[in-house]
Amino acid sequence: MRIAVDVMGGDLGCGVVIDGVRLALAEYPDITEMYLVGDERNIEAAMSRHRCRDPRVRILHASEVLTMSDKPLDAVRRKKDCSMVRAIELVRDGKAEAVISRGNTGGLVAAATLKLRRLDLVERPAIATVVPSDRREFVLLDAGANPECKPVHLVQFAIMGSIYSRELLHHQRPRVGVLSNGTESTKGNELTREAARLCRQLDLNFVGNIEGHDLFADRVEVVVTDGFTGNIVLKSIESMGKAFVGLLKRELSSTLIRKLGASLASAGFRNIKRRMDPDAYGGAPLLGLNGTVIKAHGASRAKAIFNAIRVATESIQHKLTESISREIEQANKRLSKSAIVPFTAVTIPA
Repeated sequence: MRIAVDVMGGDLGCGVVIDGVRLALAEYPDITEMYLVGDERNIEAAMSRHRCRDPRVRILHASEVLTMSDKPLDAVRRKKDCSMVRAIELVRDGKAEAVISRGNTGGLVAAATLKLRRLDLVERPAIATVVPSDRREFVLLDAGANPECKPVHLVQFAIMGSIYSRELLHHQRPRVGVLSNGTESTKGNELTREAARLCRQLDLNFVGNIEGHDLFADRVEVVVTDGFTGNIVLKSIESMGKAFVGLLKRELSSTLIRKLGASLASAGFRNIKRRMDPDAYGGAPLLGLNGTVIKAHGASRAKAIFNAIRVATESIQHKLTESISREIEQANKRLSKSAIVPFTAVTIPA
C-alpha cells in the first residue's frame, strides 16, 4: 500500500504528523511507500526529532499551504503547489492509493473532487464521521461536505454509509435512518420525506425517520442528513462531550468523599474515556471519489494520525471505492425499474 500525507495542514505543526506516521509504519508492514508532502526542511527536521528513519518514507516538497482562512475553490486553483493539492495529485497519478490531510475541510473536498473526480453515478462525495455511542458506534453523513442537498444525494449517502458501516465497522446489515424532526413518515421537510421514500425502494436495512434523541439510543448504525445539519449535529456532540467531562471533573473533585469515590471508579472512567476518545477513530473518509481520502481533525495528535492511516489501510484492503461504485450502479438500476428517476453522472468543470 502507498499512502500520501499532507504534513502541513492542521493546528499543531508537522511534528505530531511525523510521530503518527512513525507509529503507523511500525504497525503496518504492508505499507510500501509513505509520501510526506510539505515543506522539505520542516519535514526533515521533524523526522530527526521524532527518530523517523524508515526507508519507506518519501518526501515531496510543496512550497505552499492551504490555510483555514483560504476560500476553498479559489485557493485550490491559485495555490497549485500547496501540500494538500500535491498529496491528492499523488493519488490521481497512481503513485499513492490514499491521501490524509488535517487541512481546511472545504479545501480538501474541493481539491479532491476536482483532482480525483467522483465515481460514476455518484453526484456528491460525503464526509462519513464515526460517532461512539452507548453500545456501538454509528456513522453520520454527510458531516459537512454538502450544505445543500437534493433527495438523491441523501439516498447515495445512505448507500455509502451502509457500505462503510458494513465493511469497516463490521455491522452485518447496518440499520439506516434519515434524520428528521419526528419518526412518522409525514414528518420532516420535502428533502427528508423524498429521501426516505427513495430509500424504501432500495436493498437497504432502512428503518425510516429518526429523531435527535434516537442518535444514542441504538436505533441505527447509519444516520443520513445534509452536510449543514450534519456538521451542526457533530459539533454539538463534541461540545456536549467536553462540557460533560468538565462538569464531571468539577463535581467529583468538590469534596474528599467524592474524590475517594472517583478513585474507586477510576477504571470505569478510563474505559469511558478510551471509548469516547475521538483520536481512537482517526479521520473521517470522504466517500464517493476515485481514491481514498481521509480528513483528519485540524487538532489531530499522533494517535489520531496513526488511526487515520489505519482507516486508510482498511479502506484500501476492503476495496471500499469499488464497493461504492458497484452498489450505486445497482441502486440506479433498481430505481429505474421502479420508474423512479435514476442517478445521473454530473461533471464538474476543470
